[in-house]
Amino acid sequence: MTNNTLFEPYALGGITLANRVIMAPLTRNRAGAGLVPSELAAEYYAQRASAGLIITEATQVSKQAQGYQDTPGIYTEAQIDGWRKVTAAVHEKGGRIVMQLWHVGRVSHVDLLGGDAPVAPSAIRAATKTFVNNGFADVSEPRALKLDELPGIIDDFRKAAANAIKAGFDGVEVHGANGYLLEQFAKDGANIRTDSYGGSIENRARLMLEVIAAVAEEIGAERTGIRLSPVSPANGISASDPQAQYDYIVDQLEALGIAYIHVVDGATGGPRDVAPFDYASLRRRFSKTYIANNGYDLELAASHLADGKADLIAFGRPFIANPDLVERLQTGAPLAEMNPATLYGGGAAGYTDYPRFADTSGR
Repeated sequence: MTNNTLFEPYALGGITLANRVIMAPLTRNRAGAGLVPSELAAEYYAQRASAGLIITEATQVSKQAQGYQDTPGIYTEAQIDGWRKVTAAVHEKGGRIVMQLWHVGRVSHVDLLGGDAPVAPSAIRAATKTFVNNGFADVSEPRALKLDELPGIIDDFRKAAANAIKAGFDGVEVHGANGYLLEQFAKDGANIRTDSYGGSIENRARLMLEVIAAVAEEIGAERTGIRLSPVSPANGISASDPQAQYDYIVDQLEALGIAYIHVVDGATGGPRDVAPFDYASLRRRFSKTYIANNGYDLELAASHLADGKADLIAFGRPFIANPDLVERLQTGAPLAEMNPATLYGGGAAGYTDYPRFADTSGR
């Protein structure tokens, strides 16, 4: 492989990607009334359609699943219609797009849930904050989910996946990372249950795997992926046995035959070496597509592709200020800097108004 491998086509499940540059999920808190994607969302994603694959911002599968202000959903007809405009705009530009489905679990606030407490595997409050009431606040105390509530959550993911396909998406990515509900169940720092969803590695992985199985059955394994973050401390999550836990999880995902796993190296948005972990073990266990994520630049991406450590490379924040990131990477053009003041919430400023390099360079 050469440095150009990043820009070569790739077959992912049943779709062909124009290149191996993936746009990672990026929460921007700009949904409109009814948590419907804003009118600007179609423009925002279409501007970035040169990515081999776009993975949308995390999108809640139910009202209960919301954890941040103005994040979109995929459980009402209005939301489906809003997302249909997004997929149409991306496909018109020749792009491919999948939806990331999430349930935040304990990373939420009562003001977002009509006064209800967030839900979690166990009643353990997360040491983190959320974006609510136009600012950041400590998350609320959660309550432990009852055993008979779990089938409903699995069904919420299944219905959300069906709705995503109805809205025109090429597939879905289940959010099993960054300290949200499915990872809360998987990691013993958040899960101290004593029933069939707690205790052993197998029991703690059960909800994540049941969700994936339901989604794959609903829309096809070839259109199903999952994001994992084995050692990231995001949102106050921790685990005593990440290697054994994730070796087991990936073995089961391999058996389910899903299209890809999307793995965060190290701490989400932070150090890649935050804790020891053998990512090559996951790579060996999974025969389909492996997407690597976290802090990649052109050189590191090319190296990992050449060494066979990954099939695709996900880039996150660089896509915010560089809608033409693929072209910039390919030509060596400088990358624009993101304005952090416009990251969460607002309108076009810092969302759809970042210029392409060609528009500023005269090329």
